[in-house]
Amino acid sequence: MPIIKSAKKRVRTANKATVRNAKTRRSLKTAVKTFYKHLEDNKKKASSSLAAAQSEIARAGKKNVIHKNKVARKQKQLAKAAKAANVKPEALKKTPAEKTTAKKVPAKKTTVKKPVKKSK
Repeated sequence: MPIIKSAKKRVRTANKATVRNAKTRRSLKTAVKTFYKHLEDNKKKASSSLAAAQSEIARAGKKNVIHKNKVARKQKQLAKAAKAANVKPEALKKTPAEKTTAKKVPAKKTTVKKPVKKSK
């Protein structure tokens, strides 16, 4: 048990971080398991669960719960499994009617100020 005040605070902080990291890991595992379950049973739901699983993996990496290289590796594994099962990610499923066209914004007109002549 720590005696110094700063060490006591560090213990409290570490406990809070442990709980927070455990929640992140649990949601990550759940999302990945859900994706693999949908991959076997329901192909329609697999695409949305793929996006959710990859999002959870990215979130865990952003919070430094898992290493960035592991994030890339896990996302690649999920994408590879989806491709093998002929499941396309939701982002690629949009029809041409759903895609938005970029509107051209007119360029701002800049006015050039003429120098003012000073009178004597």
